[in-house]
Amino acid sequence: MNWLREFEAEAERRERREDPPWTRGARLHPDIARSIQRFQVGEAGDGANLIAKAGGGDYLAAVELFVAEEQNHARMLAELLKAAGVPTIESHWSDTVFVRLRRALGLRLELMVLLIAEVVALRYYRALRDGTSDPLVTEVAARILADEERHVPFHCHRLRGALPKAVRRVVFGAWRMLLLGVAVTVAADHRPALKQLGVGRRAFVVDVLAAFDAALAQLK
Repeated sequence: MNWLREFEAEAERRERREDPPWTRGARLHPDIARSIQRFQVGEAGDGANLIAKAGGGDYLAAVELFVAEEQNHARMLAELLKAAGVPTIESHWSDTVFVRLRRALGLRLELMVLLIAEVVALRYYRALRDGTSDPLVTEVAARILADEERHVPFHCHRLRGALPKAVRRVVFGAWRMLLLGVAVTVAADHRPALKQLGVGRRAFVVDVLAAFDAALAQLK
């Protein structure tokens, strides 16, 4: 698959597509609003560190477009919060820890950490899409989810073959344990919102693990 063409085509579609109807307004339960505030912070990075590690050529161009999509997610979440009369927040401890971990690593390990975030996001935005009756929330979550469903195979494509077979089992095991820790932490941190969305903490973690195992299968 030519990922640069895919991202370019999506950028063109996004340019032609109208924004969600923000003036319609949105109704957010306070627990869900606080949860979205935290995810909005996580989507709002400038991606400069990842771009600097991407090298050049088509991959660099694709990464730049990937970062633009993530920034668009942050923009839409900010607009959604605004439509509900809820402010954005400047920072959250979970994002601070995640960013510091990623920036301390090379490209391969940064992508491994980033893939964890993308897999967690898959389950979160699916819960947000399916767990609310507000049309604006549903539309925003569906748009972001569609992007995340492309982001996971994009990162898997770059990582495929990057890990020597001799150490792959050990690396996959440690990677999965890190994913488990992140999933449990997110499930606990966002427990009130997940409850409002009809998703239990255990179910959330199990679903994230299943999605991660599916992603790992693309690397073998």
